[in-house]
Amino acid sequence: MRKSYLENHRRGIYSGLLLSGELKKHLLTIQEQAEERFDLLAEQMEKQEGVTEQLKAQDQMLWVRRMNNIRARAEEIVREEIIYCL
Repeated sequence: MRKSYLENHRRGIYSGLLLSGELKKHLLTIQEQAEERFDLLAEQMEKQEGVTEQLKAQDQMLWVRRMNNIRARAEEIVREEIIYCL
């Protein structure tokens, strides 16, 4: 996602990273940051909203709906904070 964003919206930065040989390193760093932030956000949201293994055992469909919602929100936050940010 980050590479596509840079190619389409930040061409100068993309070209600079590409020409300096730093593009791959930059993309890997952003990917690691995004994954760490996603995991942290999802874990925090699960705790705040009471999405537990006990809920999963009691009502699996409710658990799936809540987890999908949490993942979607965490992904959106990560996109705004890390992927589409300079």
